[in-house]
Amino acid sequence: MINFFKLFLMINLYHICLFAHCQIPCGIYSDAMQIIQIREDLNTIEKAMAMINTLSGKSDPQTLNQIGRWITAKEQHAQNIQNIISQYFLTQRIKQNSKNYENELITLHQLLVSIMKCKQSVNKENLKRSSELLDDFSEFYFDKHGIEHLNKLDSKS
Repeated sequence: MINFFKLFLMINLYHICLFAHCQIPCGIYSDAMQIIQIREDLNTIEKAMAMINTLSGKSDPQTLNQIGRWITAKEQHAQNIQNIISQYFLTQRIKQNSKNYENELITLHQLLVSIMKCKQSVNKENLKRSSELLDDFSEFYFDKHGIEHLNKLDSKS
């Protein structure tokens, strides 16, 4: 009976450990890959904005359904960016003793605000600003070797 109870608890609580994974300093994640993921999310947001603008002139049920799905996709990818910035960079990677600490914090805050504006609108200027801020952050965060590595990885994706 005790073994059954242990098995029951393990099965029901196992998923909780999975959610905590990115807050455990295991060294699995790559900073460069997080930046590439943010760029991919920005590309998806850009496509969603374009599709929302393209479809907005129609009002048939299928088009309205597609607009709703593109809005949802845009918001999910913006939220993913906000999560990476908040839960990965701000809480785990940005250190107070970094030589660019203030610039990194300011840039990431501006990026969070810019991404929030991407959620709220279909204005591509917000998307352009977000991309520029991501590039600025990369310049502050990575050393020369890190930038080369990021560019190498980015060219493969």
